[in-house]
Amino acid sequence: MISTVKGAAKRIPGVRWARSQIGNYLRRRSFKGSSAYWEGRYRAGGTSGVGSYGHLAEFKASVLNQFVVDRAITSVIEFGCGDGNQLRYAAYPRYIGLDVAHEAIRLCRAKFEDDSTKSFFVYDPECFVDHGGVFQADLALSLDVLFHLSEDSVFARYIELLFQAARRFVIIYSSNHDEITSSPHERHREFTRHVAAHVSGWRLAEKIENRYPLSRYPAPVGSLAEFFVYERRDGVGLPCISKA
Repeated sequence: MISTVKGAAKRIPGVRWARSQIGNYLRRRSFKGSSAYWEGRYRAGGTSGVGSYGHLAEFKASVLNQFVVDRAITSVIEFGCGDGNQLRYAAYPRYIGLDVAHEAIRLCRAKFEDDSTKSFFVYDPECFVDHGGVFQADLALSLDVLFHLSEDSVFARYIELLFQAARRFVIIYSSNHDEITSSPHERHREFTRHVAAHVSGWRLAEKIENRYPLSRYPAPVGSLAEFFVYERRDGVGLPCISKA
């Protein structure tokens, strides 16, 4: 009888909503910040997520590898290299990968220990000063990262450093709408508005739609993310160079 009553209570809309709110509250209480979340996730054997594997990883690589060829990119820096699986699909002449999680860098070091074209470093936004341009490249990448930066200050600092690291282009692969989700480590932002207001000397040159939009392919097959290509307003990144 007791189990029957409990089962019936779970089906009452108000009870379901209350349980959901309590669950959200407990998750947020236990959330120690985006850096700590990813460190813990990788240490527990987790991955960078479905976007870095399978068909979505292949789609991203096809766009980025072609861009590198067409624009004669000689160096790439990525803010948020994760576990390195997405990088397996990449064809970059020189690459620097940064990540807030020490474990992610350890994973990348192991995967690419014999690849002299790739370097990896732990990224600490509060202790990152690069006046000498050591961490700069033709192209700066942010792939599936922005909607995991739930703290406002972390997000703003990330955008600042991302554009500072790029000599010619910045490519961001992300959602682009404002939404606070039930997961404390996910927060969608209309980042293009922030860039327009706080980053000078750049323009949004191109937007490339996802081959697997969530509107047509339910999760985890589809994704909300799209490519946003920024280039310097002074035209350093132009014209398009094709080796075809």
